[in-house]
Amino acid sequence: MLSIVIPSYNEEENIKNTAEVVLELMDKSHVETELVFVDDGSSDLTWDKICSLHSADPRVRGVRLSRHFGKEGGILAGLRASRGDAVCVMDCDLQHPPETILSMLKLWQEGAMVVEGKKSSRGEESRLYSSLSGLFYRLMSVNGMNMHNTSDFKLLDRRVVEAITSLPERGTFFRALSGWVGFESKTVYYDVAKRAYGKRKWSVFSLIGYALRNIISFSSLPLHIASVLGGVISAAAVIMLILLAFGCGLGSFTPASLLILLTLGLILCCLGILGSYIARIYEETRRRPRYIVASTTDSPEDGGSSRGA
Repeated sequence: MLSIVIPSYNEEENIKNTAEVVLELMDKSHVETELVFVDDGSSDLTWDKICSLHSADPRVRGVRLSRHFGKEGGILAGLRASRGDAVCVMDCDLQHPPETILSMLKLWQEGAMVVEGKKSSRGEESRLYSSLSGLFYRLMSVNGMNMHNTSDFKLLDRRVVEAITSLPERGTFFRALSGWVGFESKTVYYDVAKRAYGKRKWSVFSLIGYALRNIISFSSLPLHIASVLGGVISAAAVIMLILLAFGCGLGSFTPASLLILLTLGLILCCLGILGSYIARIYEETRRRPRYIVASTTDSPEDGGSSRGA
């Protein structure tokens, strides 16, 4: 059976249409399928729509989180709720083309453990949004992982799902972890479709915050940058002092003010980077669950006791 995990946040306009489109395609292709919608603390009628679909078709299942935990928590909750031998993760707005799932499924049947969906075009994204995404991918690629134009649109074998959900860290980054676990991987390319209904939930500022959190949780690059920056600034200070010693004018700067300015900037920069890592370590040591399930369509009454370790 194929499980399709669909994280959803304020997607009342898309839920019914997405379920109908995906199930119709899978029925035509004779693929046994379940849909696992994860309501990530929506404030609209998303959960009501999911429950209505479940009542009409038990292949549609739902997990409702107690509040908005973010997409990473929603994906993890969906992976753990899934029952299929293969599990696909896709967006609720149909920007991930359902037809591509069939190509992913074929590669999985041929032996691939992870099938990555990569964007061959970025759809209606603004130039600023695309530029920031490109910068983020380049920074993450320093770790030796080619993440250019990757997405959360993936198909995983059950063993890969178990490997990811068993990882103990709180700051998960699904897009990178699916490659980090190291199983045989294949790639399919897709064009980002136009959003079916509603508006994009990600602003430029939310994208920046998401990128920074994941860089810190998955990479030590900022710490290395701080070290390099310290060396560069120290070298610049030495050069300027040498110029001053030989009588070269540097405007109104005195040696003391120059050193103070450079040192202060370096210290503040390094403190900010260290503070971010310390905050991440603090979050890990508190051992709070990555999500809390309020209810499910399988057990709506007692679902609230379920927590994502």
